[in-house]
Amino acid sequence: MQLMPGTAQLVAKKIGLGPISREQMNDINTNILLGTNYLSMIYNQFDGSAVLATAGYNAGPGRPRNWRQSLQHPVEGAIFAEAIPFQETRDYVKNVLSNTVYYAALFEGPQSLKARLGYLAP
Repeated sequence: MQLMPGTAQLVAKKIGLGPISREQMNDINTNILLGTNYLSMIYNQFDGSAVLATAGYNAGPGRPRNWRQSLQHPVEGAIFAEAIPFQETRDYVKNVLSNTVYYAALFEGPQSLKARLGYLAP
């Protein structure tokens, strides 16, 4: 999983690992531990919104929080994703969430992306 060094240090501290070296950050088991904990933290910040959590993982959690606050009314998650002002983050969110629907269909049965993304309110 890809984490910025500062984020990796923050997560390591929060989960009780304390300061970690670059070598530890690149260790596959530590990296997965840090990345999954970080994603979980972001999901919790955004009340389980896949769109906001995925955008936050890519662009930092402050940006999707600001984008959400600028909403005038609830919008579909897919529409919110299309309106993300950063091309890289917009593409990342769309790719990750479309893959989520694909893999969910393999394990849980077919479902629509629209249903999975739900609505976002200001």
